[in-house]
This record gives sequence, structure tokens and C-alpha cells, in this order.
Amino acid sequence: MKGPSASQGDDEETAALVPPPPAPCPNDDGALPCEHDSTGSSLAVDQTQQGQSSLTAKPWWTKVLPTRGIGLIMGVLVILAMVAGTTSSGWIHLSSSSFLLGSGPVGGHGRNGRPPHHTPTTSGSLRAPILFTCGNETSSAFPTCPRAAAASPTPSPTAALLPSPEQRPAAAPSATCPEYFRYIHSDLSPWRETGITREAVERARGMATFRLVVVAGRAYVEKYHPAYQTRDVFTLWGILQLLARYPGRVPDLDLMFFCGDIPVVRAAAYPDLSEAPPLFMYCTEDAALDIVFPDWTFWGWPEVNIRPWAPFLEEVARESRHTPWLDREPYAFWKGNANVCGLRRDLMRCNKASDSGKDWNARLFRQNWGYANRNGFKDSNLAKQCTYRYKIYVQGRGWSVSEKYILACGSPMLRVDTPFRDFFSRGFVAGRHYWPIDAARMCPSIKFAVDWGNAHPAQAQRMGEEGSSFARHELSMDYVYDYMLHLLTHYARLLRYRPTVPEDATELCLESIACTAGGRAREFMMESMEKYVAHYEPCALPGPFTAEELAELAQRDMEMRSKMKKMEEQTEKET
Repeated sequence: MKGPSASQGDDEETAALVPPPPAPCPNDDGALPCEHDSTGSSLAVDQTQQGQSSLTAKPWWTKVLPTRGIGLIMGVLVILAMVAGTTSSGWIHLSSSSFLLGSGPVGGHGRNGRPPHHTPTTSGSLRAPILFTCGNETSSAFPTCPRAAAASPTPSPTAALLPSPEQRPAAAPSATCPEYFRYIHSDLSPWRETGITREAVERARGMATFRLVVVAGRAYVEKYHPAYQTRDVFTLWGILQLLARYPGRVPDLDLMFFCGDIPVVRAAAYPDLSEAPPLFMYCTEDAALDIVFPDWTFWGWPEVNIRPWAPFLEEVARESRHTPWLDREPYAFWKGNANVCGLRRDLMRCNKASDSGKDWNARLFRQNWGYANRNGFKDSNLAKQCTYRYKIYVQGRGWSVSEKYILACGSPMLRVDTPFRDFFSRGFVAGRHYWPIDAARMCPSIKFAVDWGNAHPAQAQRMGEEGSSFARHELSMDYVYDYMLHLLTHYARLLRYRPTVPEDATELCLESIACTAGGRAREFMMESMEKYVAHYEPCALPGPFTAEELAELAQRDMEMRSKMKKMEEQTEKET
């Protein structure tokens, strides 16, 4: 049977070499049709097949708090906020920069003064290494997963390195997880009251790329449909790193995973949300029920030479220091495959050399991944693309992995409005971490943002620092692993059956994946591999959002966008 990932061959690499198709357009990150094109069409394949429009699907807050009337309450509060904005003074003065959220310079502790997840051990205490070896790599035999050691009076090599309980220092108090972790409760809320049955999990089989089962700390996978490139491999590699980092902490579980770009579990198709099949993937949107999980690129994307996230952050920090913000080109930069969707083709009209002949303060470059591959990716290092004061994020066919790399540069992210959200972008605050760009009028919105930032360099630079601080601290690999651990733990608690290993499943381990890999894939696996078992507790998961908190978040976002829009409109009138 042809699965939902079957069309994923049209990625940015191939799309750069062929003309874009007239209807479904290839994304830089995967498959399924685009949400936007220049003709105004916005129907997704899965919505069309179900005869449902996203306009009629239940909004995201019904997942967070499935209580009747919450959406109406939020809508009223938002409208009141907009009305209040039209009558209050001090919002729309271009000479004022106080409308941006946050104040003062950004320190080294991330948003809200949060320190790094943990402090590296300096006391000299021994840490347990994660044992890994490929043995005789000249052998053609497929590497097998090591079995658990039998009980023996002789301690294992790893156990011999561990201090006795009396020698172990007291565990330091765990940090509180970033706010975006609270959406774990939101994503799982459809099944909070009823739990998840084996039948519910099975209903996602036709949509899933693979099934993952963890039993007694060991991982097993059953593959259903081909994933594009090595998305599934690096996703599973990341999960194996979690199992090795927190041994014994991941409970028995059974889940389905889809490696695509656009959510496929539509809320409108399930009047009773608890009947929806739980399906993990990389993003969600208001009208979807997919459970969001960190994407594969945190451990590397070998096909386009994007390094794992941790070494990338170190590299981008070094490169950014070479060009201080005030010395960067005073324009908005974007580089990518413009053929993947209508929204990106519309963006290219904002280029200085576009047909309009007007300078919209944007410097936009087409990326040909096929040529980049043949050229050894010499001009495609994302860490070296921090030479402009502003960077544009625009979705492709759907969600795009590029957002975190743009955020890390220290240049304000001009974020073209998108319905898609990955696990961490739900923690963004407009006016603090990014400048929102109206997708319906991208060119004038980009021009205004750049003009305003160049006229208020201290405020613009602070926004860039807030964004890069989020990437370094709120999105460190420590927190990525903790997000995975909390999500899987809470998901497993909802299962109403004991997971068992499927008959056709294959056991996975570090050796079975890495020892068979070659080239850049093997290099990235070694670069992203955890070296030691965590000697600290995961961060403490905050509780779910209340209705009042959700209303406040919606109101704050609407207020900030209203202020920016009014400033932009006033400038247009004056010019």
C-alpha cells in the first residue's frame, strides 16, 4: 500500500534540478502539498481526501483544554485586546522602541535567566561511559545488538567505573524545563481521560513510516513505508541516544511515527478526539492532533551536509563573532530552494532585482542542492550565513527545519507567518524572539522591519540576541533529550496495554545502526553520539496550561502583532 511518505522523493535536492509541478510542490524538507501558493489555493491532500477544511477543524486550544466555551472566551479576550489597542496611546510611535518585549541586554543564561541544563562535573568523580564498538569492521557479518550481561560475581567493565552509592555526590536540584515543554500535556490531552488502546495505535499504521516499541529498555522497529533520505534512521538514532543517556528511564512503549512535513491526523475527522490515532511526527498545527517530536536534524542531515545541532551551535557562535551585528549587511537574507512552494516564489519577488524594481531591503538567493552536492557544499555552510543583520524564515511545502539554524545567528529572525509549529517554536514570543511578517504582504513588511531595525539598532540587536540565546540555552541538546524523555514517559502512562515486540520487528541498537553506516552519515552519528550516561536528573516538567494562561498568551501575541502592523501602516501613510 502506498503510504503518506511515498511522495517524499521530491526534496530540495531534486526540486532544484527540475521545474516545479503545477499542483503539489516539493518542499526542502519532505513531501505533501504546500499550504500556500500564489493563486491562493490552500487545500492539503489529507484535508481534501477527508472532505474537511482546516477552517472547520477544532483549534489547538481544544486539544489543550477540551472544554466547551474556551475558544469563545479566548476570542472575546483577543477582540477586547485589539479594541483596547486602538484607544491606548504610546503604541505607534516610531521614535519609541519600548514596544519590544524584554529589556536590557541578554545575559549568558538564556530567557528568564535560566542557567544551562546542568553544570559539567568538575569534582573528578567518575562518569559511566556509553560502551560502543563495531568490532571487526572488515567482516561482512551484520552487527548484532549486545545482549544484557548475565548475573556474575565479576562486575562488568562499566560497573567497575561507577562509584559506590556511598561515594556518589547528592544529585543537584533539577532545573525547571522551558515553557514550551508544557505543550507535552497539550499534545497528549485528547487521550488524557480515556487512555490509549492497542487498537488506537494500530489505526495509525496506514499513516506511519515506522512503529517503535521499547521493552525493558531495548528498542525494536517495524518499518511500513520508506522515509525520504535518512530521516527515519537519524530519528531512531536520536531515540537510541536517549536510551543510552538515561538508561532504565524510558518506560515500555508502543508508538507510530510519520516522517513527513505536514500533519496528517486532522482534528475535524474525529468529533470525539479520543478516537484519533496517536501519531508522532515533527510538527503540528491548530487543526491537527499529531504529537510533536524533535526532528532528525538534531543528529545531522548528511544528504545536505548539515552537522548535528551541538557542534553546529559551537561553529555558528565562532562564525558570528567574526562579524559583529553592526558590521553585518543591513538587509534581510534568505537562501533556499525557491521552487518548493508558492510562498517562497512570492518571497523572491521581494528581491532587489525583481520585476518591481524596488528595493525591499531583502537579499534573496536561490539554492541548488544538486550543484551544492557536486561542489562539496563549499558555499552552503549554514554557520557562515550570519553576515546579514536580519534573516528570513519562510516555510516550504509545510514545516521546515531551517528555523532553528536561522534563529542561532544572532540576527533578528523575520518570520513569515506560518500555521506549522515544531516542538520548540511554540515557545517563541513575537517581538522578543522574532519579528512577524505578514505572508499576504511580505515585501512591504520585510522592508519596514529592516528600516525600523536599522533606525533602532540597540533594540534590533537585542531581538537577535534573544533569539540566539533561545537556540543556545532553551534548545540545547540537554533540553532536546529531556523533552523526548518527558514526552515518551507521559505517553507511555496513557497506554492501556502492555507493549510487546511485533513479530516482524527488528531490534535496534547503536551498533546495528552506526556500524552499517558509511561516509557522512557515519561521521555525523559519531559526532552526535552521547559519550556518557547522564549523571544528573532531567529538568522538572511544568504543569499544563490553564484556560487563563492560554488566553493571556493569545492576547499578548495579538497585542504585539497589532502594534507592529499599526506602525507599518502609519509609515506607509507618511511615505
